Amino acid sequence: MQYRITMDEKRFLEITRIESEMFGQNAYLLRISDQKHCVLVDPSFEVQPIFSYLDDNSYELDAILNTHGHIDHIVGNQPVKKRYPSVPLVIGEGDVHKLSDPEANLSAGYGIEVISPPADRTVVHGEIISYGGIDLETRNTPGHSPGHVVWVFYDTEVPVVINGDVLFEGSVGRTDFEDGDFDTLEKSIREQLYTLPDESIVLTGHGNATTIGQEKATNPFVNSID
Repeated sequence: MQYRITMDEKRFLEITRIESEMFGQNAYLLRISDQKHCVLVDPSFEVQPIFSYLDDNSYELDAILNTHGHIDHIVGNQPVKKRYPSVPLVIGEGDVHKLSDPEANLSAGYGIEVISPPADRTVVHGEIISYGGIDLETRNTPGHSPGHVVWVFYDTEVPVVINGDVLFEGSVGRTDFEDGDFDTLEKSIREQLYTLPDESIVLTGHGNATTIGQEKATNPFVNSID
């Protein structure tokens, strides 16, 4: 599935969603329409569609971004890095340990024991990263995972939030893991997401995209900021 969000009269942000069946997880490829460079977010089990998209269009991969370190968001790191070894892997500093710890990234519980290649770069709250001509603001959003981050792209007609597993259409990220906490997640949503413009588009780690305004008005877990 693809989304196109206008930047100006000549350019748009192209967002390609690749869903992995096992966990219903969404990976994303982001590209500005006048560029041949892409950014990959949260590669999961389905990596061949990612490779085909890049190969068929002669696009270059500039970065792999992990919103957090759970199995379904990092399991594709290894095959992607094997194919593109020079491409940097980026994750929030609070979740970097999960890349190499099957217990912490939850894969051990599924009998898989995923170990990702190490991060090439870690990021902190407020840090701006730029890959493929795409400038992204980092925001810490703990609760689902202590080191979870989201990235916000402001150069489109409405902001776009690379949200991972913080906020979903009509739901929120799970907090029943050992290091999860609902109160912390709620605070993250209210302070880091619900402060964005209502029209902001939220690219979710599972399910359909939504908007900040829709979730403020209707989300049964965290609705209005009032």
